[in-house]
This record gives sequence, structure tokens and C-alpha cells, in this order.
Amino acid sequence: MQFAIVDIETTGGFPQQHGITEIAIVLHNGTEVEGKYETLVNPQQPIPAFIANMTGITDTMTAAAPSFEEVAPYIYNLLHDRVFVAHNVNFDFSFVKYHLQQAGFQLNTPKLCTIRLSRKVFPGYRKYGLGHLCRELGIAIENRHRAGGDAMATSQVLDLVLQNNGLRLIKEMLKKENHSQLLPANLSEDQVVNLPKEPGVYYFHDVKGKVIYVGKAKNLKKRVLSHFSGLDTSKKRQEFLRTIHSVTCTVCPTEFIASLFESVEIKRLWPIQNKSQKRFEQLWGIYLFEDSRGYLRLAIDKKRKHLEPLASYGLLVDAHRALWKLVKQFALDPSLCFLDQNSPAVLPDVTEYNQQVKDSIAWLHSQKETFLIRDKQSCVLVEEGVFYGMGTITEDISITELNTLKSHLTHYPENEVIRSMIRNYTERYPAKVVRMG
Repeated sequence: MQFAIVDIETTGGFPQQHGITEIAIVLHNGTEVEGKYETLVNPQQPIPAFIANMTGITDTMTAAAPSFEEVAPYIYNLLHDRVFVAHNVNFDFSFVKYHLQQAGFQLNTPKLCTIRLSRKVFPGYRKYGLGHLCRELGIAIENRHRAGGDAMATSQVLDLVLQNNGLRLIKEMLKKENHSQLLPANLSEDQVVNLPKEPGVYYFHDVKGKVIYVGKAKNLKKRVLSHFSGLDTSKKRQEFLRTIHSVTCTVCPTEFIASLFESVEIKRLWPIQNKSQKRFEQLWGIYLFEDSRGYLRLAIDKKRKHLEPLASYGLLVDAHRALWKLVKQFALDPSLCFLDQNSPAVLPDVTEYNQQVKDSIAWLHSQKETFLIRDKQSCVLVEEGVFYGMGTITEDISITELNTLKSHLTHYPENEVIRSMIRNYTERYPAKVVRMG
């Protein structure tokens, strides 16, 4: 088995924005080192001071060095028919592949991470960064934080892996069906392997266990793995992958339940990496009050915490549309509903008008259906037009007695996304809707 052990130094953490300042490639035939290539590279951008201090590579040193485009043909020839090996391989591979691509070369070689290898072959160490691991294994690193020194140290780690019956493990990790090479360095392979292939909601956690992303899936294992496939080298994605330290999940009976629960959890946890559904929802309501002249009046206002509207809407235009419908259907006065600023020449009779308003309210309430969405053993309850909650119910549980049914469901807060999903689902699958009362 032919290996190319690679280490690079860069101007930053993201291939699309940063350049390579140095690259070293150690060629290994599975038994011994066959050769070594090392060169400084002109990144064609300034090297930040803190990186220059850490690596010792300065702008002056790289000014006369070749650009990556100049050395790309030679680098590609060294790498393209070997296993690409690095400590935290996704970092080095993403940079090298991206910059080779910019130079016109497509690198599609298998890759191998010595961090993941070491965790399996040498379990029990507190940390597996190159410096910590080499101290544990008794490997002396010359020129730490320089490509040549780190690449040679990584090749010695690979030697020790091979000497400890690691070849079988390497072959296993290189199988196409093995996904471990796709995973972020900090995420345990076992956590992903043991994920169920069922619908549900998954959570990515940071190093402190805090949830940083919530997603839903039809197949949890497949969806989680899809986050790590491909080679998106953007800063946003690379930063996201770097912060993932663990994954947990909640299995749901159906994909629809998973979609609803995802929305509930995003609103509850407010994860830093989720972008959709993270906005303040200004709800609008139609309210009833009696004025000083005794008229019952309908008005649109922002939904208040301690005031219950007759009906609520996610958009102001929807509230206006609904109120105008009541005005036309029940011959209400637009000015008494604050829809027309011009006062009428003659006000309607108070008693007759108030009865019209009461009739409109009764009709409005009649439109608030109570129904269930049943799919397999899952149940979603909408009570008088408002999402109540969901859960799993068996056939022996009565669905005609509302209070009994509610005792077997979990109550969740409603939001505009959930309302929209339920509306779309009931229109698409009317046969799964069970109306009550």
C-alpha cells in the first residue's frame, strides 16, 4: 500500500480565503520512507503575525518561493496514485484539493486520518493532537509547526500504527462503505455508526455539550453523514465542522412528526448554527372590545402576551384579509372595525349591530376545527384551530374523548412554521385527517 504523508502550513483556516505557505510530502511504501518533498510556497497574500510567530515562516521567506500553481503538477504527480495521509486529514486534504483544483488538477485519492487511526490503535490518551500524541509515543518532532518536521513525525506515527497490526484497520477505514474519513476529527465514529436509520431529529453538540445545530431526517444516519460528504471549503462550513464534538438524536414515528419537532427544538434551543426559523415572529390578532357608546368593535393589533385574540395570524395582510371577509359577510361597518378612517353619516343601531358582530364571532369560532392527523401510530392534535401537541398512541386509546387523548400527547408551543406545515400536510393528505366534534 502506497502512502503520501502530507503536512501544510497556511495563512489561515479556510481554503477559499487563505493560501499555503509550505508543503511537505513524505512517500511511504507501507514498510519504510521512500522519499520526501518539501517546499515553501508563496501564498500571494500577507502572512498574519500570529501565524508567522508560530511557524517561523515570514513574508520575506515566501517572497521568492514558487506559487502553488507552479508546483501543482509535481505535487499532483506525487499524490494522485497514493493514499493521502495527514493528522486531521480533512484540513490538509481540503486545502491541497482546492488549490490543485484552482491550478487545473482534480485530486480524487483516498484519504486517511492518523488522529482516527491513533484513537483506535492507541486508546486511552487524553489528547490526540500531534504534539500530545508524539510525546505519548516517544516521537521527537524536529521543527514543530513546520511542514517538514510535522510530516516526518506523522510518518513515524503511521509506522507505529503499522507495527501494531494497524494494516487491517487501515484497509477497513479505506473501504468505500466506511464513512470515518468523512467525519470531523472531534466526532467519534461510534456515535455516527450507531445512529438509527429511522426518522427523527438530530443534535450536534460542541466541546461543552451545548447544542449548536438541530436538524430533522427521514433516515437519521444517512442525513447526519450527508453533512460531511462533498468538499465545501467555505469558511462557514469548515468552522461548523470544527465545532462538532458529538451527535445525539430523538427518534420520531414519521418524517412529518420529525419536521414539527425540529421546529419546536430550534425555537427552544436557539442553536447558533441554525439560520432558518430563528427570527422573531410578530403575530397579529383580531380583538373584540366595547367602546364608550356600547358598540362591540373588532380591531387588528399585535398579539399581546396577556390578551387572547379571537383569531391570530402570522402576517398583518392575512389579518386584514380575514377581517374584511367578516365585514362583507356580516355587513359590519368598516369604520367601526378601524378599516375605514371616514366615519359613517349615520351610525347603525347598537343592538342590531352588536348582534351582527356576535354572529361574525360565532362564525369565526366555527372555523376553528378540532382534528387529528393520524399516520401509523403517530398523532398530531389541533384543537380549535391551534396546534396542541403530538405523540404516539396505540389502538386501545380512545380518540373520541379529547381529555383522555390529550393525556397521552405531549403539549408543545405553536409557531408560524408549524401552522404552515400542518396546513400544507392536511391539504396534501386529507385521508390522514380525523375531524372531531
